[in-house]
Amino acid sequence: MAETVDVLIVGAGAAGLMCAIEAGRRGRRVLVVDHARAPGEKIRISGGGRCNFTNTGTTVANFLGENPRFAASALKRYSQHDFIKRVDQAGIAWHEKTLGQLFCDDSAKQIIRMLVDDLRAAGATLKLNTGVDAVQRSGDGFEARLSDGSVVRAASLVVATGGKSIPKMGATGWAYEIARQFGLRVTETRPALVPLTFETGLLEQLLPLAGVAVDAVVSAERKDAPPFAEAMLFTHRGLSGPAILQISSYWREGEAIRADMAPGVKVFEALKAAKEANGKQALATALGHIIPRRLADSILQREGLQTPGREGKLAELGNAKLQALGAAVNGWTVKPVGSEGYRTAEVTLGGVDTAALDQRTMAANAVPGLFFVGEAVDITGWLGGYNFQWAWSSGWVAGQSC
Repeated sequence: MAETVDVLIVGAGAAGLMCAIEAGRRGRRVLVVDHARAPGEKIRISGGGRCNFTNTGTTVANFLGENPRFAASALKRYSQHDFIKRVDQAGIAWHEKTLGQLFCDDSAKQIIRMLVDDLRAAGATLKLNTGVDAVQRSGDGFEARLSDGSVVRAASLVVATGGKSIPKMGATGWAYEIARQFGLRVTETRPALVPLTFETGLLEQLLPLAGVAVDAVVSAERKDAPPFAEAMLFTHRGLSGPAILQISSYWREGEAIRADMAPGVKVFEALKAAKEANGKQALATALGHIIPRRLADSILQREGLQTPGREGKLAELGNAKLQALGAAVNGWTVKPVGSEGYRTAEVTLGGVDTAALDQRTMAANAVPGLFFVGEAVDITGWLGGYNFQWAWSSGWVAGQSC
């Protein structure tokens, strides 16, 4: 005997839980299923366990996709201010970090608890440790066969299973399979907000820098890629840190990235002034006043200006070499060979083509009753709470219509 509901939501993450709450509040009979043992697992691990739940400066300009303007309607109808109000009403204390990022004072589990409490208060049902083996059309609705052998019939099906990022948490491309099954296009998908890696030779050269962090302005070759001014971290695989995670969404294989590792300082002019003040000063000492000493030593060795056992002096360098040294710091250009992949990617770039969806409802234009929300859709935010806001916004608008 099949169970009948109004709305079947697959995925108990941020977007799925938000959708369930809103649909339940409209009096819809809602069932949420998820193969995980607990809801909101990506919420739980986010922000170092404190959940960067939104960003005060969220606009459509903070998103990527074939048509990022698609996100404008949902972001306007349910904004960051609406979610902040919900968090305040739940009595969850929060604080703002740099660049408008909001975090829980205590634990990300508070956000999950708030959502699950609201879901139950709205009359929705949550069924965990349960996957979906198959979905098909059934009359005007859908029939789903669950992993426990049961069958569910629903007038609306909401796919909220996210993308491929962090597979150890059970992430798969299931949303894309369902989209294709019902004739919806899926754009190219790739890891995003992910550390970048170097080829072996360059890696060996830079390995002594592993663990060194520096403030940087990082840019990519793509014309639509904005520069990101945040921390950059050298790792034993390549580069990481917020600036690199940000630029990874714009970088493509075969392209270079550019890093100004002393933003706000014209290194050539600073070294020239230091030379005029004290030409006997060691190059490494002078450069070490501008960037971390280990990084200074590495650049000087790479530029042939320092060898083991011999430190060059400022007085030994003419303007041409000082300019080259300045360019090596203010405009370091490097070509990554790849990324660390979905294993460490925070999100998936690409997904269900927004041209196939209604921006006001998240419904598939050609398949009545079928909805896609959150990361499954070809809308990807910058690092800093934007992807959570897209989950809240897209889940909320779907919940008004499913």
